[in-house]
Amino acid sequence: MDMYQNAYMGLPGISPEELNFLQQATNELNESQQKYFYMIYSGKRKNPQDVLIFCIVGLFLLPGLQRFIVGQIGMGILYLFTIGLCFIGSIVDLVNHKSLALEYNRKMAYESFQIAKMST
Repeated sequence: MDMYQNAYMGLPGISPEELNFLQQATNELNESQQKYFYMIYSGKRKNPQDVLIFCIVGLFLLPGLQRFIVGQIGMGILYLFTIGLCFIGSIVDLVNHKSLALEYNRKMAYESFQIAKMST
């Protein structure tokens, strides 16, 4: 158990808020379920620095790229056709890239938890 709680520290760009959330989410899982959760979650998780890079690319080259990456397809299409909501939305995403990544990672943690909970 401690091994996998410490393993979360090895995730790139993990914030204390995300670490706390993950530790609370996995408290009720047994050791094998925690291993399975970690394996699934680490594959789905987005690093906030990667989201920052996608925001920069989205600002200058392909508006909405950051929204497509975090699974917000509708917003990505809207950004694409409105040139990042006239660049304002892309700039806001650039500033709030950590919250975009945290929101996405929480969804992935919930999905991973549900999958791990169903395992033996």
